[in-house]
Amino acid sequence: MITDVLIKAFETAKKRGWDRIFIAIDIHDTMIKANYEANSIPTEFYPYCIEVLQKLTKRSDIKLILYTCSHPHEIEQYTELFKSHDIVFDYVNENPEVKTDLNGYGNYEKKPYFNVLMDDKAGFNPKTAWRTINMIIDHLSLN
Repeated sequence: MITDVLIKAFETAKKRGWDRIFIAIDIHDTMIKANYEANSIPTEFYPYCIEVLQKLTKRSDIKLILYTCSHPHEIEQYTELFKSHDIVFDYVNENPEVKTDLNGYGNYEKKPYFNVLMDDKAGFNPKTAWRTINMIIDHLSLN
């Protein structure tokens, strides 16, 4: 369940002394109901999605990564749509803050680092998850 993943991410970050976590979020059938049409981006958000993303945008202990297969021109359109709702993603399909350390753990050259993945292909259920996240997110903190 997504709440378990979020709680674990915050617990791990506290334990390791990190000041932020990274959340990667897909667009289609995760934030927005897909229409599967070329040249027409869908814009119908799932319930509670906007409120949650606005909260996440405002937090200094969370970095948002837009994780999408959308074409560049569509990403521009989505970015504008999100901004119109006061939602800002820090990165798109990348996380330049976490680099590969050749003597360390993990190679992040082709797979960006994140602590939490919200994607329908990864089991995220947008019909219920956004409401659940909305109920707990204000209680999770790195302080």
